[in-house]
Amino acid sequence: MKIDLQKTASPKPKPAGPATLGFGKVFTDHMFLMNYNEGKGWHSPRIVPYGPLSFDPATSCLHYGQLIFEGLKAYKTPQGKTVMFRPGQNVKRLNASGARICIPPVDEDFLLEAIAELVRLEKDWVPSAPGTSLYIRPFIMGTEDFLGVHPSSSYLLCVILSPSGSYYAQGLAPVRIHVEEKHVRAVKGGTGIAKSAGNYAGSMVAQIEAQAKGFAQVLWLDGIERKYIEEVGAMNIFFVIDGQVVTPELGGSILPGITRASVLEMLGSWGIPAAERKISIEEISQAYGEGKLEEVFGTGTAAVIAPVGELKWGEQSMSVGGGEIGPITARLYENLTGIQTCRRPDPFGWVYTVDG
Repeated sequence: MKIDLQKTASPKPKPAGPATLGFGKVFTDHMFLMNYNEGKGWHSPRIVPYGPLSFDPATSCLHYGQLIFEGLKAYKTPQGKTVMFRPGQNVKRLNASGARICIPPVDEDFLLEAIAELVRLEKDWVPSAPGTSLYIRPFIMGTEDFLGVHPSSSYLLCVILSPSGSYYAQGLAPVRIHVEEKHVRAVKGGTGIAKSAGNYAGSMVAQIEAQAKGFAQVLWLDGIERKYIEEVGAMNIFFVIDGQVVTPELGGSILPGITRASVLEMLGSWGIPAAERKISIEEISQAYGEGKLEEVFGTGTAAVIAPVGELKWGEQSMSVGGGEIGPITARLYENLTGIQTCRRPDPFGWVYTVDG
């Protein structure tokens, strides 16, 4: 399919500097759109000026939540190139999410090139200051005007771009995390494996309650036994226990993070033992009591690597690393961000060059 291009007649002024960016508040001049209709498939790919979308009040996604999304980033390298980090994995995961909630698959090679074409057009929006990036948000929503409970017969795919400041505006520092025991995020067989909008709506109440107590994130336990660790609010979670890195296994309720997979591959290349298995909160508490809980960190697109300095479980407060970032956490952060921005070699083939 040929992508039609309609350039804006009124370009917006670029942000004055990285301090004005924040996250998800500034948007570029253009967006990518493509439609799906039953019997016709995906059609009419186009890049158009960024602007509001118009929907009928009966649009199905507004009532039944048939909406999925992804999040990835583009970076400006020291040589002035624009690159993306493992975008093919995001496109693949978008289709996996769609399969869970009955959204028809998109041709992955075509969508990847469409995203790249949009980023090329908006390359002057990619910030170059350390820690900054162009956040890329593809999403698909059901658009049929009908109140019956069934999969939509039509869909809209949209990609928008947002130049974003550094996740660590005050520098890389450990965060405090609250172990959630009252609310449940997901169960096996549910939609926890998908980046579906409803998953995030259901997690907000726990996040608000944790933030009111001074915590940055929530650590979810499994929804059946309330015993096994799953993931943090917007990240996967890793622990370094007595020299070994462990992370919860993907058992059908945890989002398969792309940064998570990259960390496991990178650790393996360094010869550092890493295991994916069930991890109970009691095991973490015991390791802490025995002085074996050495590091805790989260992984995700926004933060890349987020060191954890405190875990609060019930009445127990577990201080990790004495307020300092652990050596494995720091090494992962430096190497991953170095590869993402081409400041370090990429032996894994993760970097996708958009232009330059």
